[in-house]
Amino acid sequence: MTFFHYKNGEMHAEQVTLSAIAAHVGTPFYCYSADALRTAAREFREGMKGMSASFCYALKANSNLAVVRLLAEEGAGADIVSVGEMQRAIAAGVPADRIVYSGVGKKPSELLAALQAGVGQINVESSAELETLNAVAGQLGKTADITIRVNPDVDARTHAKITTGRKENKFGIDIDLAREAYAKAGGLKNLRVVGVAMHIGSQLTELDPYRDAIVKVRELIGQLRADGHTIDRFDIGGGLGIVYNDEKPPSIGDFLAMVRRETDGLGCELSFEPGRRMVGEAGVLVSEVILVKPGVSKTFVIVDAAMNDLIRPTLYEAWHDVVPLREPRPDAATIRCDIVGPVCESGDYLALNRDLPTLSAGDLIMIRSAGAYGAVMASSYNTRPLAPEVMVDGTRFAVIRPRPTIEEMLSAERMPPWMEK
Repeated sequence: MTFFHYKNGEMHAEQVTLSAIAAHVGTPFYCYSADALRTAAREFREGMKGMSASFCYALKANSNLAVVRLLAEEGAGADIVSVGEMQRAIAAGVPADRIVYSGVGKKPSELLAALQAGVGQINVESSAELETLNAVAGQLGKTADITIRVNPDVDARTHAKITTGRKENKFGIDIDLAREAYAKAGGLKNLRVVGVAMHIGSQLTELDPYRDAIVKVRELIGQLRADGHTIDRFDIGGGLGIVYNDEKPPSIGDFLAMVRRETDGLGCELSFEPGRRMVGEAGVLVSEVILVKPGVSKTFVIVDAAMNDLIRPTLYEAWHDVVPLREPRPDAATIRCDIVGPVCESGDYLALNRDLPTLSAGDLIMIRSAGAYGAVMASSYNTRPLAPEVMVDGTRFAVIRPRPTIEEMLSAERMPPWMEK
């Protein structure tokens, strides 16, 4: 991760020392590299050259307005799964017609808002949703452009909680039932079927699952066209993995080259919805050591970041590399320790059984690859204020979401009239 590196013994984000940011905003805080975000977007653009293709950033990975705007300036549309994300994307400058609305449970009011905003595509995930969307579009006198998300029953070979393309997953319509769903959609006058969508999972580190799914969907597209449907778009989704530990995920270029080969001659406009791959390695979480607590069986390094700030280790048993902000000597002594937070839960940890240079109270550490599903999944559990988010761009940095005060947190709540004094 060249965007975060040691220089003169200090960890830098691009050309800014993280310790300087810590002195300015306090800890814990999230930090994103603008250059890393631009690089990922430009790799997608470069890889799509010569293809009829576009990409829509999946906001669920990191929906900070500044992050979304930067990616939009680099040519990304938006993949959203809620009306809130839709409003974020529009506020960040994404044109409504560059928005794809995905998700398994869209309420009629949400579909209404999407159609009124003019979103470019709605990915339908059930027969019941076809009927609901048709009725809502009819109320507005509109025709909704849709793809139907099919579930190709392909093992993504990723964590069970982030695989989405198996028959036992809740997402999409089973590929064996897809022709029936398309026939139904074709009979609904307020819907216009424009393509097929898929998304088989997240944090994929191999190309074979993508290839297997594309082959299955390509066959389905041929069948649907034979049935009389116009299939002009193939939404391939996202899910390309990043480096957390020792993974070796395919490059964006290799991924797009494979897609180019497998879709050659298909005659579809392609779309991609990368999320984690755009932002994951572009962000880190910085925390301060509160104290070091030796135990009978292990040493606990207690820091001021916790599971409410970064839930991935607790939720997914996820690995994030942890390094000190001050570069250790090559011969520095190490300790075997758990990096834990102050939250009152045994599951409150950021890293287990790590060999790290000896740490002391006041030392700063950095948790790598925290740009995706970090701040966006954070909570204020234990009435802990959300960690601020900071963006670095070359030699400059800015707070792009401040840390709320306790008073601001309390002001959002109300007493019922009978309890007021």
